Amino acid sequence: MVNYLLLKFALFKEFFLIELLSKYLEFLKKEGSHFDLPIALSILYHKKDIDLREFLVLGELGLDGKLKDTNTIFPIILSLKPKKVIIPLESAGKVSKIPGIEIYAFSHIKEFEEFAPKKSEKSELNYDSININGKKYYYLNEFKEDFKDVIGQNEAKEAALISAAGFHNILFEGSPGVGKSMIINRMKYILPPMSLEEILEVEKYNSLEGKEVTFKPVRPYRAPHYSSTKAAIFGGGSRGAKIGEIAFANKGILFFDELPYFQKDVLENLRLPLQDKKVLISRVNSKIEYETDILFAAAMNPCPCGNLLSPLKECRCTDLEIRRYKNRISEPLYDRIEIYHQMIEDDSKDTISSKEMFEKVLTAFEMQKGKFNANLEENYQFDLENEAYDILNKAKRNFALSKRSEFNLLKVAKTIANLDKRDKIKKVDLLKALKYRKR
Repeated sequence: MVNYLLLKFALFKEFFLIELLSKYLEFLKKEGSHFDLPIALSILYHKKDIDLREFLVLGELGLDGKLKDTNTIFPIILSLKPKKVIIPLESAGKVSKIPGIEIYAFSHIKEFEEFAPKKSEKSELNYDSININGKKYYYLNEFKEDFKDVIGQNEAKEAALISAAGFHNILFEGSPGVGKSMIINRMKYILPPMSLEEILEVEKYNSLEGKEVTFKPVRPYRAPHYSSTKAAIFGGGSRGAKIGEIAFANKGILFFDELPYFQKDVLENLRLPLQDKKVLISRVNSKIEYETDILFAAAMNPCPCGNLLSPLKECRCTDLEIRRYKNRISEPLYDRIEIYHQMIEDDSKDTISSKEMFEKVLTAFEMQKGKFNANLEENYQFDLENEAYDILNKAKRNFALSKRSEFNLLKVAKTIANLDKRDKIKKVDLLKALKYRKR
């Protein structure tokens, strides 16, 4: 019979554990309650002929001997991808979504007296899906905020549709009240479907943040305030490398409202994550790289008072104030934003619903074979009609396009063609892409 009082005492007395396990482990301070179970099993089995080296063991141990889930168990297993795991029964539902792992789940420490692990069954996702080249992509048909609520602004909605379909970065400029934030808030409901790997990746970060893990195929949407610090956006911390907003937005939208009011070093440090799709956090004790495959969306006023483009209100700003306001955003950052649209008041009645827009996104997503045009490699060979080549050459001469600007223009044009169920870029596609380019 196991002496549970001694075991509980050992778990809460690190000096006792170190003395007991010194023959087997190097000195390493325990951080996180998910190490309770492996330490407990080391104590229970250190004199028995039981080899647990083929298992990854994680779990919190309560004072009553019950095994509990923690926020870190799911992300650790997803990152390490071991072949076999021993975990609390509470964790099995989440971990069972990860393919290729044998799960042995227990609810109480007593169950280890006679070690006979029972494999947990795998569970499947039960959502609408499309199949592309034998791979499933899941989505929700839910539109809590609908584009039908946005009066007019049909060009802005078209820009949002192109952005969502190809995962292109987008910037809206316009006076307060024209619908910039309203449109971007609705973009999260028309984003493309998600693969199982993407869903697991998103839930890994949700678990680290302490959120409930639901495995819904919903891409993240993060909208930090412009007063947020550099560490809050990119991650940091004095001891460990903690995750920031840009990593929490991975596979989804990162929205900066009032873009010029964000700290200058935040805006400048955005350039590499937007280009390389990753952010590196370096600290004395740790160095962690996070994926940042995001759709960067931003909104800004045309001037500090916001009335420069308004036909009804008078702008109170001087030319110097307007220049200073806009110069807070550097050209290299502008160069990484593929779609730009200047919005003015629009009372037109023609509108489109989120459901209709999402169906168009699905069409483009299938044309892209489950990938995003925004992530095309630099050596990708675009298929252009002769008239489109002529327009491209004229644009290169007239606008002095850099290589990045030309590449971004072609990526957007390809998405426009995909929305029309085509791969070949026509003249009309390139002209529309030029319309949504920052000049």
